[in-house]
Amino acid sequence: MTPPPGWYPDPSAPHQERWWDGTAWTEHRRAPWAAGPEVPQPPRSSTVPLFTGAPGQGREAGGGGRAKAVALTTAAAVLVAAIVTGALLLGDEGDEGDGGAPAARTPPATATGPAPTSAPPSPSPTASEPAADDPAVVEDPLNGITFRLPDGWVRPQYVSEDDVMMTTDGTYDCPGDGGVCRHGLVISRTVTGNAESSPKTLAEQDIEDAADDAYDRDPAGGMPYGGIESHEQVGAGPVAVAGRAGYYVRWRVTTAKGPGGYVQSLVFPSTVGTESPILVRYVFDAGEDGPPLTVMDEITDGIRPAGDADTGGGVGSGIGPTD
Repeated sequence: MTPPPGWYPDPSAPHQERWWDGTAWTEHRRAPWAAGPEVPQPPRSSTVPLFTGAPGQGREAGGGGRAKAVALTTAAAVLVAAIVTGALLLGDEGDEGDGGAPAARTPPATATGPAPTSAPPSPSPTASEPAADDPAVVEDPLNGITFRLPDGWVRPQYVSEDDVMMTTDGTYDCPGDGGVCRHGLVISRTVTGNAESSPKTLAEQDIEDAADDAYDRDPAGGMPYGGIESHEQVGAGPVAVAGRAGYYVRWRVTTAKGPGGYVQSLVFPSTVGTESPILVRYVFDAGEDGPPLTVMDEITDGIRPAGDADTGGGVGSGIGPTD
């Protein structure tokens, strides 16, 4: 069924009405409910006379039949107007035109419901989000290397030295002059002011300073462990670090207060910047609260050139001479 001829909201200009001749829109327009121009008479039904113009125009003679036709036509007009208005609201507001409008704005084709609207477009796939930085990796950009955080270790927090790469999680009250101590920390720095380039010689020269800085006196002159009473070398040898030939020296330090600890100086050549040697210091408390010594080797084995996850090494790995 097509809507009967009549005035309906203009799909191209909803603020006015347009004449629908039963099969297509005509060029006749008017303001809503105003007397419109004469329009061509549509074909008449053989049974029911139709209302063919604005109120008061072109009515068939006859009382009851005419009134019935007017009532039917008016009801149909209200229904179709509602359908057209709904279709206009649901349709694409950017489409305009007299004839070939989209389906959502086409003149009503049936009296059974609003014209179908187009289905919403399917969501397009989104690009993958960039991967976040690995939270278990710490970078030393000055020396172009990275460290992997062992379990129980964190990035430095509330540490005044800017060359500390990692510490054990948590703090405790130092057993000596007071202050806050940590059970373990790792420092990375560039060797400067030294004409020596041999990793072995540099590691042997640094180990005493590493022990004093860690367990004898702090920068303020305090003695958080009561000072060093003695030391013993417990390890030394060549080591491959990030594909480079290095050397390490490890001491066991006995302090006046507390269980003492272990310090290690590791030196290996750099491949970035001035190519000055890199010095890595390890400080581990002894006793049951200190980190296992195997973690020193684990950290050394996890050192990598920045941006390169393949090269590595480990204590005693196959390397050439270090002198």
